[in-house]
Amino acid sequence: MTQDKDGNKRSDGNEPHQYQAGSTTHREEDQWKKAPPYRIHEKNDNFDVKWKGKCHCGAVQYELSREKPLDSKYCHCTTCQRLHGAPFQWAAIFHKTDINFTNGHHDLGWYDPTNKSTDHHLPCKVQCAYCRTPIMDEGRNMILLFPTLIEGINTPEGKKAFEVKSHMFYQQRVVDIKDGKPKFKGLANESERVDEDTGEVIPGTAPKKDDK
Repeated sequence: MTQDKDGNKRSDGNEPHQYQAGSTTHREEDQWKKAPPYRIHEKNDNFDVKWKGKCHCGAVQYELSREKPLDSKYCHCTTCQRLHGAPFQWAAIFHKTDINFTNGHHDLGWYDPTNKSTDHHLPCKVQCAYCRTPIMDEGRNMILLFPTLIEGINTPEGKKAFEVKSHMFYQQRVVDIKDGKPKFKGLANESERVDEDTGEVIPGTAPKKDDK
């Protein structure tokens, strides 16, 4: 691990075992590097950069090509509380093809909270393996990025683009947030709404199931 002129960490791929990803590309377990969200975009890919982000130490850096996330939510589930050491997780949803790692995609570590495993098994939590900054949640089809890593998130443009639309698992909250945004018992738009003052389920708000 070296350091550049800006104080950001740089890896040569020869670090000790804490680097779960590694810099090899020829093994079967390295196939994740050749597919989104980890496949590095070439200059001729016409990747239109809208935002840039990085971890705390700068070892992991990325670009985003989408001006606004598909959705932006606060998740109050106890898993997010514990893994982030925070009252809730702020997650912005993107397609896997919307991100391009410009540095450090071999400096990533994974955690599968379901199996409590550090294997790259989806869905999983992704972090910088050096400073341990949470980078994203990788799902089977989408990624959930954490907007506080993005440059310019505190500007009017950033706040508008990543404005939160709803709250998930609000009954598990440890702080009340009375912002008037929709609050759901479970997954957003897939569970009943709850009252932001009491956390009680609002009658008649269960999502309608499609007729089979």
